[in-house]
Amino acid sequence: MRAAVQHETGQDKLEVLDDVEAVGFGPGKVRMRVRATGLCHSDLSAMSGVLPQPAPFVPGHEGAGEILDVGDGVTGLKQGDRVLMCWLPACGSCPSCKRGQTHLCLAGFMNAGTPNFKRPGGDVFGFAGTGTFAEEVVVTANCAVPIPDDVPFEIAALIGCGVTTGLGAAFNTAQVAAGSSVAVIGCGGVGISTIQGARACGAAQIVAVDPVAARREAALRFGATEAVDPEGLADAKARITAGEGFDYVFEVVGKSATARVAYETTRRGGTLCVVGAGALDDHFQVNMFELFFDEKRILPSLYGGGDVLRSYERAIALWRAGRIDLEGLITHRVQLAEINEALDQMRTGTSLRTCIEI
Repeated sequence: MRAAVQHETGQDKLEVLDDVEAVGFGPGKVRMRVRATGLCHSDLSAMSGVLPQPAPFVPGHEGAGEILDVGDGVTGLKQGDRVLMCWLPACGSCPSCKRGQTHLCLAGFMNAGTPNFKRPGGDVFGFAGTGTFAEEVVVTANCAVPIPDDVPFEIAALIGCGVTTGLGAAFNTAQVAAGSSVAVIGCGGVGISTIQGARACGAAQIVAVDPVAARREAALRFGATEAVDPEGLADAKARITAGEGFDYVFEVVGKSATARVAYETTRRGGTLCVVGAGALDDHFQVNMFELFFDEKRILPSLYGGGDVLRSYERAIALWRAGRIDLEGLITHRVQLAEINEALDQMRTGTSLRTCIEI
């Protein structure tokens, strides 16, 4: 079986090998044939070591495909079912799940420490317990979520992570109010999805902020009312909000420096929503007086901050109704053998989402 493997943390290239085997199939598991997968910035962060991930590993967590086989005890899934990959499945029985905060369930993270591939040289992990840059993957059954027949694999793959994360930040975490002002810092695939979510919520002004001109142009197509480079954010704040600050500011980069800018761009009593996944040693700082005096809400948003199964259904419904554009997010398509070209496209900002057809 072919898969793209990262041998050591810090390497910037993947090696596509044909001697990888998906392992771990048994009770409660399914074997999935991956048909399409998106390249998410979190994959790059795992490769560089920003996000912790044992190596060697197969990156990829934003995928969709078909069920090849189901293990004993698996119900609701059968061979041939079309599914998307949920990289953070809910166990249904832990304290977080019982509280209704299923996106905070840690069961999925536990899978990341168990190898789900092997090569002649030894075990290979899958990123976030999945590893969709492979022809096949074995995962727990609750990672495989059935999708309707009218949803293409490439669209389902995006819903599996980036779209759900961005839309959910606006809908679930920040709960953007109609008529409000919004700024989104970082306009890759997740940032664009956040913009679409804010638009669907009825935001009156949506300012997209990104250093890459192509991404700023894309943001305008997806619902931003204005797009500026980072140096233009202060001017936009002064013009649009009379210097008060935006009602909602989304940080979709994962850096303390941009989070601090986002905080300063948020009005008193407004909401800073942190969507970007950052490093363990990158510390965001506020002083105790401003924290108290400004009463700004600082809301992290993990995987869209809500029940992901409901979020998937909402994304599909909005897509079917033409309220959000998911096809337009896919700016490049490559084969698995061209995975390193896709990595370069994301690093340079020339892509929103690259679909890897496997």
